[in-house]
Amino acid sequence: MKFALKSLLVATLTMTSTMALSHNHESSLEHSLKSSERSTKNSARDEYRHPAQTLAFFGFKPTMTVVEIAPGGGWYSEILAPALKEQGTYYAAHFPADSSVGYYQRSLAGFKQKVADDERFNSVKITEFAPVTHLDIAPAGSADMVLTFRNVHNWYMGKDKSGALSAFQAFYKALKPGGTLGLVEHRLAEERADEDQKTSGYMKQSYVVELAKQAGFELVASSEINANPKDTADHPKGVWTLPPSLRLGEQDADKYKAIGESDRMTLKFKKPL
Repeated sequence: MKFALKSLLVATLTMTSTMALSHNHESSLEHSLKSSERSTKNSARDEYRHPAQTLAFFGFKPTMTVVEIAPGGGWYSEILAPALKEQGTYYAAHFPADSSVGYYQRSLAGFKQKVADDERFNSVKITEFAPVTHLDIAPAGSADMVLTFRNVHNWYMGKDKSGALSAFQAFYKALKPGGTLGLVEHRLAEERADEDQKTSGYMKQSYVVELAKQAGFELVASSEINANPKDTADHPKGVWTLPPSLRLGEQDADKYKAIGESDRMTLKFKKPL
């Protein structure tokens, strides 16, 4: 009888501990998402980017070592950095410091300033990433998760056609066996011509999946969390015709605002054990 009661007590304590840990994970991310310190402009895009659902789909936990590829101005950084600050590690694989591209230099400088000035970011580890040339995004085999949001089209449209594959190979190298690659990208319908990928900013899901597989990844699941059936992906200025870019300015702005942001694939891959 005493043994049964002891076993029940241990099971109850284990369950309570597990539930508390799970609650802490959820609370950390929820607090980060709902923080008043997030910029109003960034929060306004949640309806299109669905960060809570997207990160949950990828299996994000605040105890993980996470690498974000090309964080730019830090839209996702405002969520990830605070959520990972206490129990995890966040690598921001930003533009290279030796880049000759003015936009890259300004973006990196702005991000470094944010890390220096904002307490939410003071645990961020900045590394460098560029296809082919800068691939050491984190120590090999150290990351639980690599995240890339709307970047594949840039690598595909780059001058070096091996760039996209080299990027996925870098992700693979940084991840632990069993680690997750979470990817979001503008989606082009499969029946469209491959040629349309060259300038539109949209990519075919089949191409992205094949690219990941070439690097060694396995596709775990896909989600329609970030889908937008209103987006026809055939706009005058490509995906940048839509919000938030609105490259046509005031021309048909109401029309494109009504469509919203792009239709996006959301894919979860893993590095095999």
